[in-house]
Amino acid sequence: MNQEKIGKFIAKCRKEKKITQSELAEQLGVTDRSISNWENGKNMPDLSLFKPLCDIFNITINELLSGEKLAKDEYQEKFEENIVNTIDYSTKKFNAYNQLISLIIIVFGLFIAISAIMIFPSESSWGSIYSFFGIMIFIFGISRIINTKKWYKRLLAAAIIFVGAMGILLFTDYINVRTNREAPMYRISTTTVSNVIYYDTLFYDVYRCNFDTENEYWTIEKNKKITIDELINYCK
Repeated sequence: MNQEKIGKFIAKCRKEKKITQSELAEQLGVTDRSISNWENGKNMPDLSLFKPLCDIFNITINELLSGEKLAKDEYQEKFEENIVNTIDYSTKKFNAYNQLISLIIIVFGLFIAISAIMIFPSESSWGSIYSFFGIMIFIFGISRIINTKKWYKRLLAAAIIFVGAMGILLFTDYINVRTNREAPMYRISTTTVSNVIYYDTLFYDVYRCNFDTENEYWTIEKNKKITIDELINYCK
């Protein structure tokens, strides 16, 4: 579909009818800029405007899509060609719209994940919940634009991206615990016994001894099972 040729044809038909871009825009319920963009070949009229536009110019949709007046012997050949071109144009337009929606979903998911980390204190479990929710939205957006029709490939790609994204969040959380001495946001449980707060995560354990005192200190160890008695005596 030659947009430039169609645009010049629209401009030619409009001038033959001796109507301005503003008058044509008013008849079709669009802006002057839309008419200008059509005639410059920047974009095409919506499919819903094809018939009203053709009625104004007294041409057929086949001639509009061909960008020229057609003789009878050309009509059938151009008709079939234009059907294929219209389907192709509509598909590309739908795909572009679909990618835009996917991009919005991706950005929205990242916004939720990052905002959750920045807004909620590490002691609150809401930060991890909202960031996980944001990552799921992000993965959904990514899965929409993965260029494959096979569902298992889309699922595998989404799973890889999910693991990677969660890995980044967990690593960032671990660095924050080590450098800033803050509770891990992505923890399984929190236990407070005597003078110690114990944070259990998937890969490591954090012990906050003598919490809220001058002698407070933090210890990070490899993840392991620990009993209540061991926890009571841990900081002694």
